[in-house]
Amino acid sequence: MGGARLGEAGAQVNLASGVPVLPKDLSARSWIVTDAESGDVLAANNAHWRLPPASTLKMLFADTLLPKYPKTMKHTVAPSDLADIGAGSSLVGIKEGETYTVNDLWLGVFLRSGNDAVHVLSAMNGGVSDTVEQMNEHAEELQALDTNVVSPDGYDAPGQVSSAYDLTLIARSGLQKKDFREYSSTVSAEFPGETTKNSKGRTVRESFEIQNTNRLLTGDSGLDQYPGIAGVKNGNTTNAGSTFTGVAERDGRVLLVTVMNPQKDEHNQVYKETAALFDWGFKAAGKVEPVGELVPPKSAAQASAQPGADDGGEAGGSGDSEVSAEPVTGAAAESGSGGMGVALAITGGVLVLLAAGSFLVNRRWPLPDLVRRRTRP
Repeated sequence: MGGARLGEAGAQVNLASGVPVLPKDLSARSWIVTDAESGDVLAANNAHWRLPPASTLKMLFADTLLPKYPKTMKHTVAPSDLADIGAGSSLVGIKEGETYTVNDLWLGVFLRSGNDAVHVLSAMNGGVSDTVEQMNEHAEELQALDTNVVSPDGYDAPGQVSSAYDLTLIARSGLQKKDFREYSSTVSAEFPGETTKNSKGRTVRESFEIQNTNRLLTGDSGLDQYPGIAGVKNGNTTNAGSTFTGVAERDGRVLLVTVMNPQKDEHNQVYKETAALFDWGFKAAGKVEPVGELVPPKSAAQASAQPGADDGGEAGGSGDSEVSAEPVTGAAAESGSGGMGVALAITGGVLVLLAAGSFLVNRRWPLPDLVRRRTRP
């Protein structure tokens, strides 16, 4: 998928006069740098290696299920909803017998990478088995053919694999959805706690703050927030090591970078290597000859090949695409977070349209123009 060079081992890049050299000391087993809008692959290393994806697989989970349930829909958690969550899983803190909105659950998925939130949403979707089947079907539609889903939360499982190329395809598809963009760029939010009785015997349910585990979005000790970062998802398991897919904008150009399993055992190494690749990509874009491309979804490719298919221009949104001409606020605002989410601004035009047999990408993506951390009192 995407060109013969992407199937070759080792780093693939067309160095020429004016093209910066790749960052030194990259240790990831696999990585890829792409222009999110044109689909050009600027450089890659073992792009199609099939590796454990960890929680970056939650991007496929979200891209598959997000359109199904309104944010305001409520669900009361049954004990069976939380069955079979893997030992040592990342959790947001969902409790049996408590009621949550779909918006709450997605905040748990994106911010805390909560496997408990994934399992509750899967239960709402007919169960883990049905959800896995739908995720695999969606991966095939996206032409993410290196991907095989066994567990919807990305927890290590025999045969569960993806690739840097596939994770980038999945992220690109997800970012077409307004909710996906909002959740993946939300820095912090309020999450419902457990229902208790206060000293006066009254039933109360307080909330607690959750923060995004994407360290390029929030910053961390020894790691600055990356300028222009707007998501997408990180992961870490024993078999996968650290994995990350990120999207960032600079001077009107949008790049996607995926990094899988850095071999250097240093704190935040996956983010450091991602930041270095972003820096390289923004310097190289427009100068370097691509080594491949991100393919469109299967249905779009088939439709565009039909006689008379529309090949350009703007089409009306349909299917999974969500288009808005108005500013929108972070998803956390709808969960009563008091504005702790990241404000998103629609910069004009459309993002990506799957309509009229075309896979169209406008020059403007509705990403945050500035992704800012809120100062804490």
